[in-house]
Amino acid sequence: MTLASLSPQAALPSPSTAVWQLGPVPIRAYALCIIAGIVLACWVTERRLRQRGVAPGAVLDIAVWAVPAGIIGARIYHVITSPEKYFGAGGEPMKAFAIWEGGLGIWGAVAGGAVGAWIAARQLGIPFGVVADALAPGLPLAQAVGRIGNWFNNELFGGRTTLPWGLEIHRMDPDNPGHALRDDAGQPILEPGFYQPTFLYEALWNLGVVALVLILDRRLKLGRGRAFALYVMGYTVGRFWIELMRTDEANQILGVRLNVWTAALVFLGALIYFVRVRGPQQYLIPLGAAATPTPPPTSDLSQVDLSERETPTRAAAPEGYRVVSEEQYSAWQNTGVVPPEPATDEDSRPGGEPLGDAAPADGSSSDDEPADDPSASRADRADAAGVRPADRDS
Repeated sequence: MTLASLSPQAALPSPSTAVWQLGPVPIRAYALCIIAGIVLACWVTERRLRQRGVAPGAVLDIAVWAVPAGIIGARIYHVITSPEKYFGAGGEPMKAFAIWEGGLGIWGAVAGGAVGAWIAARQLGIPFGVVADALAPGLPLAQAVGRIGNWFNNELFGGRTTLPWGLEIHRMDPDNPGHALRDDAGQPILEPGFYQPTFLYEALWNLGVVALVLILDRRLKLGRGRAFALYVMGYTVGRFWIELMRTDEANQILGVRLNVWTAALVFLGALIYFVRVRGPQQYLIPLGAAATPTPPPTSDLSQVDLSERETPTRAAAPEGYRVVSEEQYSAWQNTGVVPPEPATDEDSRPGGEPLGDAAPADGSSSDDEPADDPSASRADRADAAGVRPADRDS
């Protein structure tokens, strides 16, 4: 049996319309898919952040920075790598802002989103590595959903094929974006033959990357941004071979599509990071008003103050976070007791004994020195121990 004998009996169809009018407002399938992907990514990231000790709702503060920065970065990458569409002879510079017509580069989206997430992480006092690892499975999930938008736009397909899952492609109307050209009978016009559904390959591959990150992160307990590096490696491997199948117009270097080179270089960078960086997963204990967890209930129902349930108050946002181990975080959750801060060089003698707790050799106390201010000493110890890890790890 040859490939030619596997002529598609029921080819995959493509939508002939990607834009619907709701009165004067155009509803674009591409934008809906992008939004749906962002919502899913935020949901996954929120769950993973809370598992590490981050306060509820932090993902929204991160998304406020990361999402716009990611969209801007994605569009900038697309425009830079396809300048002929917007500049020079026949180009339309204002079209560079028409993101609803498609044209978002994932490489720019990840880079721009990372910058936005880094800014948000510093403001929240969260180590950037914790944020990156929490994002790791959510991003490929969002990308998989976003590829459905390419299907609606009849774009990002591969070469001709005789496989049973060949894709029908409509000839789209350049003067009416989001709609297929129609013949005299009003029927949408199809391109001849069937094509490789590379957008579908990438969507399925991304779902595999989601599973890969979740499984290995659970088994290996990846930390310090290594889960994110694993996502990048997994995605770029798939993007490398899928990009070679695409036939849409793209700039090339040495006869190879630019995105193929980009995928290879990004993969090498992520691999180097994954191999060189080591460290356990980081867990966070909130500082300030939110520093005390709710202890496990020890009384019966007759002793519960129902008035507190009737007038719930919003928990105060943490002033920052302190990085601890998984064991310390689990103990803090169960007991509410903050683990002791690690000794620093300034607070330790050469023999390793803490200077602050050492008493005079004769057993007498010193009355010459004023009593330490408890709040000041806590702040000093917090700064010395690095309880604002964003300034250190970012």
